[in-house]
Amino acid sequence: MFRWRKWDGRDHWHRDVVYLGSDEWGDWVGQRRGWRAHRPGVEAVSRSDAVTLIPADGTFGATTWDAHPNVRIYIDVGWAVGFDGEGLVGIDMDLDVVKLVDERGIFIDDVDEWEEHRELFGYPPDVVSRLEALAADLERRVKNEEAPFDDATAERWFTVLRAVTADEAATSSG
Repeated sequence: MFRWRKWDGRDHWHRDVVYLGSDEWGDWVGQRRGWRAHRPGVEAVSRSDAVTLIPADGTFGATTWDAHPNVRIYIDVGWAVGFDGEGLVGIDMDLDVVKLVDERGIFIDDVDEWEEHRELFGYPPDVVSRLEALAADLERRVKNEEAPFDDATAERWFTVLRAVTADEAATSSG
């Protein structure tokens, strides 16, 4: 289970995932098509297989979908993203870097939510400056298709995810 929350502790998205392994970029988890994702008031199932990178510094979760009809990459800029005793956790910090498959392309999303929550939750100035710079850097790296935001890196992890059996997934996803 990957459990996101907001800065004030409120629950946010929870996704069923399975641990896939690690590489030079960090740890990777996967979600198969049809697996559950939910947040308060919203239930959903994954529309395609997805792999998510969690870097060692815990500053984001970068999800790549293999066949989503709208989204190729969705990076949740975060805080304290990593493993606890029960699975994967993180604080969703509102800013997202998105790569859509249509003409809208690549952009930083939810800037309005970032501004609102920055005031409401009182994000510390050093956190604000660090994460704004990170979002801009991630947007640049996605636009340039730099690893690990390239198709070849994601495809290596999709191969691992596709090998996961239903029994392994049930045990690992929590």
